[in-house]
Amino acid sequence: MAAGKFPEQFSRLHPGEMFSFLCHNRVSCFTLCCRELELALTPYDVLRLRLATGLNSAELHERYIIEELASEDTFPRFYLTMVDDGQASCVFVNDEGCSIYPHRPGACRTYPLGRGTTREQGQISEQFVLLREPHCKGFKEKTVQTPKSFMQSQELAPFNLFNDRLTVIIQHPKIQAGLRLSSAQLDLYKLALYDLDTFRAQLADNLIEPPLAVPDSVYEEDDTLLEFGLDFIEKLFFDR
Repeated sequence: MAAGKFPEQFSRLHPGEMFSFLCHNRVSCFTLCCRELELALTPYDVLRLRLATGLNSAELHERYIIEELASEDTFPRFYLTMVDDGQASCVFVNDEGCSIYPHRPGACRTYPLGRGTTREQGQISEQFVLLREPHCKGFKEKTVQTPKSFMQSQELAPFNLFNDRLTVIIQHPKIQAGLRLSSAQLDLYKLALYDLDTFRAQLADNLIEPPLAVPDSVYEEDDTLLEFGLDFIEKLFFDR
């Protein structure tokens, strides 16, 4: 989106620019932002949801995740299931707030900040916007934030790290030049990034082609497994 062309509720922010905002259970709009939403999930979001729910990848997808792949999409999209309560509420929200708060998705942590990333000359560039929705009373709070301090308070570092690695794949020059992926490639993409339990099991049983040298740490740590999966997908798709 070009500078100066943001929708009315959005405004561009510089990394050190200050704004007043705080969300807590005493603001009158508490949990309204958890309803009437379409919540896209990144691979790291799914990793954390596994930890929050105690479910394995297959169970998590069956209960809580919707997968979509439109004809114009290069990569599949994954969304959190919403409750059919007339408000399209998040499945994990209740009167007290978020029931999985320590593992809530990155988009929930970032709101009302927006962080966009682009890949430019092999480097990740980030831009920030602020979303001021009419219902949100958090802007009336006196706590002063900057994009950087807000991200730190919301513990977004690992989310941003993995999302930036995903950007390297989905904004790769070959993708931007029109590369289309085969169904087999898309299956590997979903397996390695969104279905970690099955990916780990198939690595252990040497079922992944081409055969891979897998460090022991990959089998022990989910974060390391996801890093391995991102590297695997990038090399498989683009190192030709």
